[in-house]
Amino acid sequence: MHGPEYKVKEKLKDHLRKQGAYWFMPVQTGYGSTSLDFLACFVGEFHAYECKARGKKMTPRQELVARQINAAGGKVYLVMLDEDGELEFKRVDRPRA
Repeated sequence: MHGPEYKVKEKLKDHLRKQGAYWFMPVQTGYGSTSLDFLACFVGEFHAYECKARGKKMTPRQELVARQINAAGGKVYLVMLDEDGELEFKRVDRPRA
């Protein structure tokens, strides 16, 4: 049985393929640095995506990783499905100085 984020991840994979992005899903093993669900390169930019079931939020650890990626110049998105089952992207902004 798949969890509630499964459909989000499957739709995001399809979206990234169609856009011609290079993408990777890191396997979290407990060794080394943690990351978000997807890391991608698209039109010369680094993007990271965290998939969530509707109404769910990033964990404090995921928020820390998002801040680190933003600080390095990458773009971070929280991805979920809208009421119609389509992908909804919410930009996780750079922290204010």
